Amino acid sequence: MGQPFASARATFALFFGNRGFFPADLIAGARDDLAKAVAAAGHDALIPPVDLTRYGAVETREEGRKYAAWLAEQAGHYDGVILSMPNFSDENGAIAALQDCGVPILLQAYPDEIGKMDFEHRRDSYCGKFSIADVFHQYRLPFTMLEPHVVHPLSAAFGQNLADFAAICRVVKGMRRFSIGCIGARTTAFKTVRFDEIALQKAGITVETFDLSDLFRRVEAMPDSAARVVDRRDRLAGYTNCLKVPGDKMLTLAKVGVAIDDYVDEFNLESVAIRCWTEMQAVLGIAPCVLLSALNDRGVVASCEIDICSAVTMRALQLASNKPAACLDWNNNYGDDLDKVILFHCGPVAQSLMTAKGEVTDHKMFAKGNPGCGWGSNEGRIAAFPTTLSNCKTEDGKLTVYLTEGEFTQDPIEAEYFGCAGVCRIDGLQKKLIRLAQGGFRHHTTVGVGHLTLPLREAFERYLGYDLVDLG
Repeated sequence: MGQPFASARATFALFFGNRGFFPADLIAGARDDLAKAVAAAGHDALIPPVDLTRYGAVETREEGRKYAAWLAEQAGHYDGVILSMPNFSDENGAIAALQDCGVPILLQAYPDEIGKMDFEHRRDSYCGKFSIADVFHQYRLPFTMLEPHVVHPLSAAFGQNLADFAAICRVVKGMRRFSIGCIGARTTAFKTVRFDEIALQKAGITVETFDLSDLFRRVEAMPDSAARVVDRRDRLAGYTNCLKVPGDKMLTLAKVGVAIDDYVDEFNLESVAIRCWTEMQAVLGIAPCVLLSALNDRGVVASCEIDICSAVTMRALQLASNKPAACLDWNNNYGDDLDKVILFHCGPVAQSLMTAKGEVTDHKMFAKGNPGCGWGSNEGRIAAFPTTLSNCKTEDGKLTVYLTEGEFTQDPIEAEYFGCAGVCRIDGLQKKLIRLAQGGFRHHTTVGVGHLTLPLREAFERYLGYDLVDLG
């Protein structure tokens, strides 16, 4: 039901370059090294047959065309290509092989060893990497280079390269084409969440729109005793602390959850954004916060307040980390510490990102004027973890994204503070806030687990063509 998290296990097609006057055993060693490295990192490798070309590597244009034909046979079964240079390697064969591969390409070049710099052992991959990079640039074929410039496949540094490259591949694959369900119209008071549907479509992001009246109709048509409703209510009761929620409100929350699942399944949605107030409270007497929390924990990105742009960057963050992301308000200063901010929302944060199970309450913002109308706010505190913050805007037909990093801390927030919140420390926060506000970015930010700027920047700029504001 819905789209699960992308598998962290990637499949890489391996490519081995060659220059004919280098010894053949360098190729054989590279084929063995790369296969071991990929397996050790928890990924899968597609390795060209050793008899496909001389030594199972690519040197000439003709060998490149043979590799391209082999790769075409594997279409849809690999997420990226690792181009390994055991020696200088030939740029003409490489471009013939990979110019139509359609996925991210990681350039890996072997280091030379002091004491093995004679003609029989010297690799010259350090220099050859520039030649292949130059020709790929001339052909406008995007590729990835990571530090260090030369690296042995069995080293810890290359293990980190593989982790970063797998994240890049997940983001590129998951962001090139996906759909967001827009459930309800933009809340009238929130011009800050305006978006350009055509600009998103140009980036491969389809927005499917649904009127809230259709959601209400679906909910009204569901019997309380329907098996799906009872099952959803029971699962919700086990997901977080729902002991205070009246029985009729639990059933309504369950019905709304089932209805959202139906939209996801019927329209093949990877993400949803929902108009969460004030009609939900006036008509149904609930707030859908906890339902969005559960969706995010299941891998279906869910943002509130019809913030479609936040749903976009939440998906990217989720793909990069393979963990839930969250949409939060830039909400409060934290005392006199200029690099700390309280990030908050009413309760759509995935339970797995919180310090403990939340408590579902009558949404205090709505209950103040009409008690009992807002059951569904999942209150709690966000756990401490390193984080990446991002959001985007659609302006002048372009999709522009920002990135920065910080740390959720263990700093306390008083018990009386409503909703789900955490203290986040961000170096140089004050200057960054000015850049965001003057740059036309919204009052929401989205957060993911881990420092993900490297893979996200690479995916956004090099492969997806987004405009990027790197806040540092």
